[in-house]
Amino acid sequence: MSDQYQSSNVFNPPDRLLLGPGPSNVHPKVIQAMTAPMLGHLDPDFVAIMDDVQRMLRLVFKTKEGFTLPVSGTGTAGMEAALVNLLEPGDTIVIAVNGFFGGRLEDIATRIGARVERVDFEWGSVVDPQKVREVVQRQDSVKMVGVVHVETSTGVISPLEDIAAIAHEKDALLLVDAVTSLGGCDVDMDSWDLDVVYSGTQKCLGAPSGLAPLALSGRAMEALRKRSSKVPSFYLDVSILDQYWNEGGGRTYHHTAPITMIYALWQALDLLLLEGLEERFARHHRVASALRAGLSAIGLEPIVKSNWAPPLTTVAIPDGISDTAVRGRMLREHDIEIGGGLGVFKDKAWRIGLMGYNAAPANALRVLSALEQALAAEGYEVARGRSLEAAQMSLAS
Repeated sequence: MSDQYQSSNVFNPPDRLLLGPGPSNVHPKVIQAMTAPMLGHLDPDFVAIMDDVQRMLRLVFKTKEGFTLPVSGTGTAGMEAALVNLLEPGDTIVIAVNGFFGGRLEDIATRIGARVERVDFEWGSVVDPQKVREVVQRQDSVKMVGVVHVETSTGVISPLEDIAAIAHEKDALLLVDAVTSLGGCDVDMDSWDLDVVYSGTQKCLGAPSGLAPLALSGRAMEALRKRSSKVPSFYLDVSILDQYWNEGGGRTYHHTAPITMIYALWQALDLLLLEGLEERFARHHRVASALRAGLSAIGLEPIVKSNWAPPLTTVAIPDGISDTAVRGRMLREHDIEIGGGLGVFKDKAWRIGLMGYNAAPANALRVLSALEQALAAEGYEVARGRSLEAAQMSLAS
């Protein structure tokens, strides 16, 4: 035994209910899948699992022809992969920015050397396609239009079909951030004519964080093939990844895939598709409606009044109440995590996520009860039980 290292012999993370913007708790079957025997990343049996994952991802993205794969990395890796493969220095991208992650799209596009035209909207407001059209039409040429489907900083959902049509009027590609929406809201890649869509596994898809599902249309793949320069990232180069994720064909080594994460994604997608996409969306909507009813009953108003996305609710913090004090109490006393605000909503809002496996009536009631208790302890006048009554009425309707 080394005399320089002494083990604490303790590895016992607490059992938390993760009701923030992600990650979320996952179904026990997903955890169990991660304990399956390890296989090599080129093992024929693992390759069969890869084929299954691609097939299931196409169903979730609602695409028959699109190229799909889970990028090894979190949602931001998916964002960077989408941008770095399809943008070259000097290309123009129009980005609708109505929250924190629209700004991140701009940051990455700028690092690539693209020319960014922002279309700014108030945080919490829906992206207006007409304003996007005005900016797109003013450009001599546009390579890409970028939009966040559900802005994780606010929970607002924006229309995609109209924005896709606007992009294609200018022969541009439409890029969609579906990190918070995929698996919890409808994302119809083929019917809405979307070109490149990325997500993350840790939210509505119901798997741990660590993979970023990515889908590219035939139009996007053609644009990739017509690049005038190499993709400046080897790790995220889809033209090389395609040789490893070549469904049904030979596999060329690119990197050692995260085997257990792909096991987890296989199981999570299987559970999702067995439930049914429409049933999954309806469950998220029902539980989120109950949460919103409960919050309103105790005077906590969601920031997004219309065009709200079921997976994530952002609520204004009452005057005189400390963000960190309430969240700290919920964590210490109830083992519940909710998220704080980002950007302009830092210290001004809480973000409550009911996503994937966590989108359950019991969790909506549990977080409301804990929030009532934490608020009361911090001096906020609340009629105990009122939020639960309102939520239960919503669930019963």
